[in-house]
Amino acid sequence: MYTITLIPGDGVGPEIAEATRRVIEATGIPIKWEVHDAGEDVYQKEGNPLPDRIIDSIRKNKIAIKGPVTTPVGTGFRSVNVTLRQALDLYSCLRPCRSFKGARTRYENIDLVIVRENTEDLYAGIEFQKDKEETKQLIAFVKAATGKNIRQDSGISIKPISVYGSERIVRFAFEYARKNKRGKVTAVHKANIMKHSDGLFLEVARSVASGYNDIEFEDRIIDNMCMQLVQKPELYDVIVLPNLYGDIVSDLAAGLIGGLGLAPGANIGNEMAVFEPTHGSAPKYKGLNKMNPFAMMLSGVMMLRHIGETDAAQRLEAAIASVIEEGRHVTYDMKPKPDDPAASGTSEVADAVIQNLKVSVNSDNHQTLTTDTDH
Repeated sequence: MYTITLIPGDGVGPEIAEATRRVIEATGIPIKWEVHDAGEDVYQKEGNPLPDRIIDSIRKNKIAIKGPVTTPVGTGFRSVNVTLRQALDLYSCLRPCRSFKGARTRYENIDLVIVRENTEDLYAGIEFQKDKEETKQLIAFVKAATGKNIRQDSGISIKPISVYGSERIVRFAFEYARKNKRGKVTAVHKANIMKHSDGLFLEVARSVASGYNDIEFEDRIIDNMCMQLVQKPELYDVIVLPNLYGDIVSDLAAGLIGGLGLAPGANIGNEMAVFEPTHGSAPKYKGLNKMNPFAMMLSGVMMLRHIGETDAAQRLEAAIASVIEEGRHVTYDMKPKPDDPAASGTSEVADAVIQNLKVSVNSDNHQTLTTDTDH
């Protein structure tokens, strides 16, 4: 019996979390769910979108799966996702992007893995608000130290990139590549401009790569990387990036396979891991039973693999792939026209995946019986 923390999230989170819980349970893996709410509703009640009890639960159970959580733009509480990653030192954001037959996309046979550093860079949250006294002091310090002027009406974000953070994320990418029989790792940066932050990332990446002679290594400048992925994604395999670039490129890669509705994710540290879909909470669809649950279901597949339940993960992934390829029981965003009246709701998609799981089990049992009879 596994005890796993389940964070439904807000917006459409609870609906896709429930669909995901159902399909994971349908694999037959015994799980006790420790459910904790987070996000906007909790913030309104408690003044904190991520109460300490959630952090404590994940520290205890080591594994969590969560739905999306709304992050206010510009004002309000900081991102729950960023806070979780930093509090639990979940330094690696793993986002595989693989093509599924039946998904509407301009590309075929995409198989990319984005490895994003999770704790540093501009997402570290070191910011200085416009017109604050400490911001004025920072502007004066920069002027004195470098001779460069920063406009007085500026807001400022600091971009730290360390040897430690860079080394462990690049090593994670190479170890992932080796474990999963991947042939190449590409490090992405803007070292031609930011020589002391991105330049450091590239220097460390090259150093780490020298210890993995069995895996090809190359580097790409971020803007060129985006163009390359659109023009010839087949040239790339595992891509490792600092935090901000990783966020952007993982969405780009999701676009190659049909959108964020098919893009799972995991945030992994040395001791703990939190699995979640890449997309946001889409609050305008809350309670409508319309949201595509595949990204969170596929995050569940990643979770099952992480805990060693490989067979269950393969069966669930195959069931999901079958539903996508058939195209009957999918949500509106995966239909040729979004107003297709035949589009399924979130819960109906879960029903279809569970039915495919049952068919798979029955098929396997039949095959076993046939084989036994033949002997």
